[in-house]
Amino acid sequence: MPYVNIKITREGASSEQKAELIAGVTRLLQDVLSKNPATTVVVIDEVDTDNWGIGGESVSVRRARGS
Repeated sequence: MPYVNIKITREGASSEQKAELIAGVTRLLQDVLSKNPATTVVVIDEVDTDNWGIGGESVSVRRARGS
């Protein structure tokens, strides 16, 4: 039973986009590793940009600075 956890920043990904991610990852696991789609679990976690850090600072700070 594959378990895939996708983490993205919380910036307005639509339900349709998330459904496409879930379907695409499930299809990829089936095509590449012959995994059963019925037992494939995909979880999408949306993380606030204040809680996502890159290079020692939050994404919020980096974006405010224009990086």
